[in-house]
Amino acid sequence: MKKINLIIVSIALIFSSCTDSTTYKTPETEMEKVSYSLGVNVATGVKAQGLETLDVNAISKAITDVFEGNDLDISEEESMRVLQEYFGKIAAEKQAKASETGSEFLAENAAKDGVITTESGLQYEILSSGDGAKPIVTDQVTVHYHGMLTDGTVFDSSVDRGEPATFPANGVIQGWVEALQLMSVGDKWKLTIPSNLAYGDRGAGGLIGPGATLIFEVELLKIN
Repeated sequence: MKKINLIIVSIALIFSSCTDSTTYKTPETEMEKVSYSLGVNVATGVKAQGLETLDVNAISKAITDVFEGNDLDISEEESMRVLQEYFGKIAAEKQAKASETGSEFLAENAAKDGVITTESGLQYEILSSGDGAKPIVTDQVTVHYHGMLTDGTVFDSSVDRGEPATFPANGVIQGWVEALQLMSVGDKWKLTIPSNLAYGDRGAGGLIGPGATLIFEVELLKIN
């Protein structure tokens, strides 16, 4: 029972539940540490999927029932269906919100001076101009880039790593494929890429969720 209680306490702490701190002590034994670590792992995972709160009493009873071999209030099969439906609903809500936010951002950005919107919906702004050749879709290119969400969160940056990236011009998201063929070597552009030209409804894991509009500052260094 101690292991079960430690798992529940750890989850309760992470989700700011009403655990009485006087009844809890810092893990000391190997099993206490394993149990607490399991709680951290479980809670971090479900929180990352969008769950903001939990009924700790229900979790405690479920874990007790499984470990003690009691009849389950909800079967394993039904539990999987409940979880899939619930997290599917959360994902759909996040996608809808991201799409709405992205549409508003794109509309506002399109109205800014210097922003050009292509037929596909890609938006770009020329930050500085080069006079080199333009790549074709089968070329290998070397670029520096800085990728952000619409709220300014950086999700990837060759600039921050201090090392440019080299890849086929047709081996990236569609917004990049289109933009690279419009750019000349030496150009530095700011791209605003709608979700359908980026990672769409699937997202890309981590910070790039479903329906996300992406912003990149891209400098085309050379065609290899």
